[in-house]
Amino acid sequence: MAFAQLTYRESLRDIETCLRSVGSRLYHMGFRSPVARSTLADANESRDWRIYADFAQILISIARPLYADDPIGVDLHQSLYALDSTTIDLCISLFPWAKFRQHKAAVKMHTLLDLRGNIPSFIHITDGKTSDVNILDQILPEAGAFYVMDRGYIDFKRLFVFTLNSAFFVVRTKENILLQRRYSHPVDKSSGVRSDQTVILTTVESAKSYPDPLRRVSYLDTETQRRLKFLTNNFQLPAPMIPQIYKCRWQVELFFKWIKQHLRIKAFYGTSDNAVKTQIWIAVSVYVLVAIVRKRLGLEMSLYQILRIFSITLLEKMPISRVLEAFDSSPILPDNSNQLILFEF
Repeated sequence: MAFAQLTYRESLRDIETCLRSVGSRLYHMGFRSPVARSTLADANESRDWRIYADFAQILISIARPLYADDPIGVDLHQSLYALDSTTIDLCISLFPWAKFRQHKAAVKMHTLLDLRGNIPSFIHITDGKTSDVNILDQILPEAGAFYVMDRGYIDFKRLFVFTLNSAFFVVRTKENILLQRRYSHPVDKSSGVRSDQTVILTTVESAKSYPDPLRRVSYLDTETQRRLKFLTNNFQLPAPMIPQIYKCRWQVELFFKWIKQHLRIKAFYGTSDNAVKTQIWIAVSVYVLVAIVRKRLGLEMSLYQILRIFSITLLEKMPISRVLEAFDSSPILPDNSNQLILFEF
């Protein structure tokens, strides 16, 4: 299934045909018999997706320390995470268990992205009806870390959990949230910040859910002339850093775009709940594996370039470092780049 992700196979029959065409080389990859389409289909149905989820988490635990010193685009020493979800559309007739709307099926991939290296630290797959804010119940905040979210995650009872765990959040506020200003702090309007205020929630239920003061920063985007307002529980950072931190949230959108474009998570090899989750977790594992290879070999090329190289040299029987270094030193493909051979790790 990882072969299918790396070479962008379209179906189980496609996987079977391609693997049979290079049967003499499969022995070195650990295959002791031909790969049958029925075997893959049975595994999709019966082999628990949690196996692949656990494997992906092990890879994530390897990758994150490798990228711990990478810049994140803002002068922040603490960890910075972006939380968001993406909807993967499905056909209601083939995936009736994934009901989303009356004539549409979908699953959601909820992701907490570590912005140092853009490595997902938490992924939860649900049906399309699950509200984004419910995923906050699945996250254990890391003390001292910053979490940046869109306004769809505003739930003050859940956000107060971050404060109780000594973690910080930055979230866009909604227009209908009633706040009372306690203090106004001086700001440098040349930075785009229009106000920096200490506020409290005024409605009974909201104040009960979040009894502590909050910080509201109003920012004017000079390019679009849009005024954005943010809420945070951090009172130490300079006001201009709050919109800068929120701007980093765009990285999780780019992660979703990348993984949908370059890996196989929009068309599935099976129609069951288990098959869909299995394929998504294998795709995440491949993404993290490529990120590990890039950092361990000290490559300057992008993940996309490495993935494309893998797609044509996946079965080459030579050290993977030699293959990638050859591509990294010259934009011209080697003369034997059209051969299918095996990597030795």
